[in-house]
Amino acid sequence: MREQAVVGGAGRHLVHASRDAARVVVGRKNRRSSAGGHIGPVAHAAFQHASAPVAVVPHD
Repeated sequence: MREQAVVGGAGRHLVHASRDAARVVVGRKNRRSSAGGHIGPVAHAAFQHASAPVAVVPHD
């Protein structure tokens, strides 16, 4: 695991970092909605473009 502060879009930076990663882990708010779970734009970018497997972990 590596922590890094960057300027700019988080999704773009995660996709770039995924090139050298074994796994990308992103969090999402645990919404209790009848419409089902929704992911945000960062997790969506990671799912669509990351080079490594992506895990989305819900949190409160």
